[in-house]
Amino acid sequence: MELLFLALFSLHILKTEAVVGSHWCYRSQKCEHPECEDPPQWHLTDVTCKGDRQSPINILTRNVVYDKSLKPLTFEGYDRKGSSKWQVENNGHTVKVTLDSSPKVGGGGLARRYKAVEFHLHWGVPSVQPSPPGGQQFIPGSEHSIDGEKYAMELHLVHIREDVSDVTEAKKYKDGLAVLAFFIKVDEENKNYAPLLNELENIQYKGQTAQIEPLPLSSLLPPEEDLGRFYRYEGSLTTPDCHEGVIWTIFEKPVELSLPQLAQFAALHFDGKNSTPMTENFRPAQPLNGRRVSWSGASALLPTAKLLLAFLALTYILSSASQ
Repeated sequence: MELLFLALFSLHILKTEAVVGSHWCYRSQKCEHPECEDPPQWHLTDVTCKGDRQSPINILTRNVVYDKSLKPLTFEGYDRKGSSKWQVENNGHTVKVTLDSSPKVGGGGLARRYKAVEFHLHWGVPSVQPSPPGGQQFIPGSEHSIDGEKYAMELHLVHIREDVSDVTEAKKYKDGLAVLAFFIKVDEENKNYAPLLNELENIQYKGQTAQIEPLPLSSLLPPEEDLGRFYRYEGSLTTPDCHEGVIWTIFEKPVELSLPQLAQFAALHFDGKNSTPMTENFRPAQPLNGRRVSWSGASALLPTAKLLLAFLALTYILSSASQ
């Protein structure tokens, strides 16, 4: 009996260690690594991933709440180059760029200022092959969506409270992190991204790093005058450990990249040579669970309000014409 108990206990320990030691991945990696935990199973690697304030989300514009306190954000140091080079890394999940200096953001309904520490991207599956007339040349890969519509890519600028030293310390606070999210759509070539794109061939495989000359962060974003319209909600990091305590700001105005530029990201690999191409590195939308999503408005009307006013105006015109 004791031997049976010990055997069962040993199996339990081994199973527990297997769960703790398991690694997370994206759905696109499952064919090559069937043992890895894809998004629906991330809670097996980090239980927080099953929390009730998770990100990303699908934003339903008919349900957002206009918040007059969401004035345009104040960007400090975004228009200046840092003094040291940026480190660009293939971390096996995305392209991560660690910033040397600390541009800061405040205002816009934020209770404090936050300093930028890194940015990374999420994307789908691009194709440089001609598509059928009216067809898309890519599978969208943004994490957030607006009324169910996703974009080709999404850029995340990660910030931490200015009074802490790193992300680990920032996670000790319920408002420790703030992420600015920018959709990326396929359009014209964006020459401002050339320095970053030129280094991607040097970080094809997991663990490889490179350095680039620092850029003004503003050069990678839409013009500041177009950043007054955004959504705000409280959520989490979109990769394990799925830490909750992130203030999200999702801007309406997208960044533009050409399809060949987008394809350069998808030429990377999740692991070493001959491993799966790095595509579809996004987490699916998570339940809102009653959370409020606010909208800045920027002195503009919600799309649904615009339609209502247009309908009322048309009704008035028609009724006047019939008299």
